[in-house]
Amino acid sequence: MKKLIPFILLFSQLYFAQNVAQSLETATKKLLSSSPAYSSNVSIYVADENGNFVYENNGNKGLSTASTQKIFTAAAALETLGKDFQYVTTVNFSGTLSGGNLNGDLFITSTGDPTLGSWRYEGYKPENFKQKLIKSLKDRGISSISGDLIIDDLYFDFQTVPGGWPWNDLGNYYGAGVWGVNWRENQFDLQMANGDIKKSNIDLPNVKWVNEVRTGGSSDQSLIFTAPHSDVALINGTLPSKAVTVSGATPNPPLTLGEEIKIWLKEAGIEFKGKITATSQQKIEGQKITFSPKNNLLMEYKSPTLDKIVFWFMRKSVNLYGETLIKTLGKEKKNEGSFEAGISYLKEFWKSRGINAAMINFADGSGLSPQNYVAARAEVQSLLWSQKQPWFKEFFEGFPTQANGMKMKSGTMKDTKSFAGYHTAKNGKKYVFAIIINNYQGGNISNALFEVLNELK
Repeated sequence: MKKLIPFILLFSQLYFAQNVAQSLETATKKLLSSSPAYSSNVSIYVADENGNFVYENNGNKGLSTASTQKIFTAAAALETLGKDFQYVTTVNFSGTLSGGNLNGDLFITSTGDPTLGSWRYEGYKPENFKQKLIKSLKDRGISSISGDLIIDDLYFDFQTVPGGWPWNDLGNYYGAGVWGVNWRENQFDLQMANGDIKKSNIDLPNVKWVNEVRTGGSSDQSLIFTAPHSDVALINGTLPSKAVTVSGATPNPPLTLGEEIKIWLKEAGIEFKGKITATSQQKIEGQKITFSPKNNLLMEYKSPTLDKIVFWFMRKSVNLYGETLIKTLGKEKKNEGSFEAGISYLKEFWKSRGINAAMINFADGSGLSPQNYVAARAEVQSLLWSQKQPWFKEFFEGFPTQANGMKMKSGTMKDTKSFAGYHTAKNGKKYVFAIIINNYQGGNISNALFEVLNELK
């Protein structure tokens, strides 16, 4: 009898695996035979928690992923940088201090902290940075500044957005670029009423608006078009006639921060006599670049730890975080803070973890570029590897619970939807899975994919 028990258990496991595979196959065929999926492409891969194959449909086929791309960036960052990694922003000055007057320039520099001025973290909000900055000045007895306020924002290279991002994404909050000094997640909020711009939550220096918004309908169907360093912004599309808030990508975060600091100084009674500039602006104007001095440190300000950044990166799909992580990986591992260097490292990282390079054709770190082509099998392989790492708990906590009750990262772009994650079935069986569909036309695409994934319950 004892000899029969392992055989019975093995037979039971095989039976359930075959049963799940058959159910997934039936559900996938139903999906692909539906009229919205007439010309679609799909990639599905399912394994158990030990990596044993359960089911696939074009599992090796590379498709545009949207935000499930983030699982690769988040895991590589946690492994490479460490979950306790922090970005650092410093305040320095040049010149001399005498009788309360700073006879020199004030510098703000950073290693690219994407959370600087974010509203997501207790103790790290804009007012927290403001309080520490003003206190650091007053502790040194500074009551006036004769020189300039220089935002030293060239820690990374000059290119702020990946080359493959669509133009109609760039000006919206989810298309924010990456600077060496970021501020308020490089996002601004416009209060609109009856199609008119009433006010912005922050000052956008020198920006002139072209408003072509029409009113009608019950939802926000507007688009904002801004470009990095541009002084022209366009908003068009349709908005409800009622008061609404729409969010855009700040065209020049370093100068926006500088203008806000100028207000803080005035409120604190600190006279500021100079002008506001950024090292990137000096580069544009062909001026000699004035980098932050290494001495005369007034303040060091550290970001939340990487595990907390990854939580919001995954939970709220903050594209800015993904692209900052890509540039950070490039800077740390290839001594080049560029998208090209970071993407190159990301590919090398996952190839060295056993993923076929043909299945991970990355174009960015967030998934916003339609030029990303990744296979569902590669996503599953990355998730299987991640669950064995000491930081997995922090990684897993960022996965949202979707409307069908399963904990998984989602990705959404025009005619593209993807899900990737982990699920424990009612019988205790644990699955790791990914599903990607491109060119699905009409209908509720999420519910269509849920009907497949629900077979794992």
